Amino acid sequence: MSKLLEGTDRTEALEELSEAGWTVEESGNAVTRQFKFKTFPEALGWMVHMGVIAEKMNHHPEWSNVYNRVDVRLTTHDAGGLTSLDLELARKMSQ
Repeated sequence: MSKLLEGTDRTEALEELSEAGWTVEESGNAVTRQFKFKTFPEALGWMVHMGVIAEKMNHHPEWSNVYNRVDVRLTTHDAGGLTSLDLELARKMSQ
């Protein structure tokens, strides 16, 4: 199980995520971001690509898709908040 991000590590991670367009939920236990694409096939293709990456990490996002939008929520449920897994997956999604 991954450890919760705490202290300076958490502060720096949240700053990095914020600069990349992620928003911290009010609870502080998750980050969210909406990704927009030109078309539904582009959005779906991105989800498939990210799904393969998430599966290899054994860290699965909460997400939904409507036409050209993908709404993503990242948290590590078994740790009860944000961990390095969330940071790593958010970085990959933001590229």
